[in-house]
Amino acid sequence: MAALVIAGMARQPRQLPAWLLYDAEGSRLFEAICEQPEYSLTRKETALLEQRADDLASALGAGVVVEFGAGNARKVGPLLRALQPAAYVALDISADQLAPACLALERDHPGLPILGICCDYSCMAELPGHPLLVGRRRLGFYPGSSLGNFEPEAAGSLLRQFQQLLGPDSRLLIGIDQPKTVERLEAAYNDRAGVSAAFARNLLNRLNRDLQGDFDPAAFRYQARWEADASRIAMELVSERRQTVQLAGQAWTFTAGEPLVTEYSYKYAPAVFEALAASAGWRAVQRWSDAADDLSLHLLVQADSEAQPAEAASDGQGRTAPGDAPGP
Repeated sequence: MAALVIAGMARQPRQLPAWLLYDAEGSRLFEAICEQPEYSLTRKETALLEQRADDLASALGAGVVVEFGAGNARKVGPLLRALQPAAYVALDISADQLAPACLALERDHPGLPILGICCDYSCMAELPGHPLLVGRRRLGFYPGSSLGNFEPEAAGSLLRQFQQLLGPDSRLLIGIDQPKTVERLEAAYNDRAGVSAAFARNLLNRLNRDLQGDFDPAAFRYQARWEADASRIAMELVSERRQTVQLAGQAWTFTAGEPLVTEYSYKYAPAVFEALAASAGWRAVQRWSDAADDLSLHLLVQADSEAQPAEAASDGQGRTAPGDAPGP
């Protein structure tokens, strides 16, 4: 953690790994963000999963569901009920969230074998040789548009990493948020209740606690900006004045107005995302979207798979074939 933070503080602009936001308090605040009226992604994606669960299960086929970044694992429920998989495996960096999430799923899905793995899946060489995973087809699940927290080159690397972890004949169901009006995007990441700002500032509290920092959270203001050229929201803590902070045994000076990037959230039009997936060895075979076409669920197969794309451009319920989606 110290090495990653030191490397991030040395960047220009300074930027820390987004997963650092998710200590116990950060996870609680993120759940609160998802309930804010301005932030519709979670509600819309959950509704889409519930509405199209049978279609999704049919397209995925049999196997073990492996969820990357499971968090509270609330989105996977409709998929588990429709699919009835051989097992469910949850991967997450927060043990504080992982344990209760798995226990809740055990209560809701009696008889379903469940395995939680606390890890950083972005740098794993392989999944553990657990009996629930060995010799079984793996179905990746990555909702929440979490891929957007990675810069495009790193996102491509992560998609290649998923191929390695899931193995041959695997499939990946991934949620992707799409570009919208600037007003909607910036409001979603800077809610009136101030929860997004508290979420970002909590990162400074974590750094103070875990890496002997002396940040004054009140000396930084939060902002969320849409950067059209990069098709991303930049979330930043901006220094209100010139100041020097101690962190991880080093001194770091901020100038007045200097930002510390807490996370990026990239937004991908369907065709752009499918091109990114193709560059990482995946082929898009089916896409589902909400009625407003704000977000998508994409089904990917490995490029050498014999699975074919869906034939229909749209069935009137938000389901489209790759390449035929309207612009955002």
